[in-house]
Amino acid sequence: MISLKLSVLDQSPIHDGKKPKEGLFDSIKLAIRCEELGYFRYWCAEHHDTPGYASANPEIMVSSIANRTKTMRVGSGGVMLNHYSSFKVAETFNTLTALHENRIDLGIGRASGANFLAARALHNSNSMDYVKKARDLINYLDDNIPENDYFYGVNLSPKGVDSTPVYFLGSSDGSSVLAGRLGAGFCLALFIGTHERPVEIMKYYRDNFIPSKNFKKPKAMLAVACICAESKEKAQEIASSHTFWKVQAFRHAKRDGLYSPNDVRKLYEKLSSDDKAYYHETLDSMILGTPAQCKKELEFLAKEYEVDEIMIVNVTYSFEDRIKSYELLAKEFNLIR
Repeated sequence: MISLKLSVLDQSPIHDGKKPKEGLFDSIKLAIRCEELGYFRYWCAEHHDTPGYASANPEIMVSSIANRTKTMRVGSGGVMLNHYSSFKVAETFNTLTALHENRIDLGIGRASGANFLAARALHNSNSMDYVKKARDLINYLDDNIPENDYFYGVNLSPKGVDSTPVYFLGSSDGSSVLAGRLGAGFCLALFIGTHERPVEIMKYYRDNFIPSKNFKKPKAMLAVACICAESKEKAQEIASSHTFWKVQAFRHAKRDGLYSPNDVRKLYEKLSSDDKAYYHETLDSMILGTPAQCKKELEFLAKEYEVDEIMIVNVTYSFEDRIKSYELLAKEFNLIR
């Protein structure tokens, strides 16, 4: 019996220079394979008008993947709640939970997941404070709307469905404290950025945790960028595609599709010294190596942050490389039974 669960956070990258819509179908293929391999849950991300990523609607991907799987938990990682009505999101996931035997998770985040124009196009004129939106969302799902609330008495359709568990996906102590106070799960996104994420973030979550309908005790997880291959050098080569994408996106606000490792090798030489430094800083923030090397680093992180589950995130140019990475990890952790 394994002590550390492994799960998947899928950003639906567009692989191998395919048409953008093919990224959606590759996500479904990957989810089916990951269930076969023994991964515990599978979350779908949200990105708008973002070259390189295919999915702008995690709720649709959740439905499609849940329809093709049987045992694995499926959810969003996450719905960018700032853009939407809390009630609409609650009804959507209430419906998913009704259809899929309580296998559904609702992960939420406060980032835009979009460029400026797309964020403006998504703008909700009834937008309100994120904290209130998150609180309202959980209250709708738990059928726990306060009597003094304007919306007291409103019900989700269909009625009689078990509450969908809500998780906050974030990379700061602000998200962890809020998750604790609202009695939600919390996933610390180590794959976002290269800034320091001290273990105190998890302590703040646990110290502020108030038991709720879905969580009687804290549920903390990590989401980590990890690519597993036959050698560390091969893993670094595979990771170069997403690393270069991040250099362009975060240093120059330029978002292209994913380049192959061969193309990145040439493009890297044209980078400035500062860009090269950021490239290596980004590469160093990932877990890259052989199955044994990756397992050792993942288990170290699990012990350091005191979690029993880690979500594996990887973005690769080649779909074959991506599936193989999850296969190698599953075998090393003895997930396959």
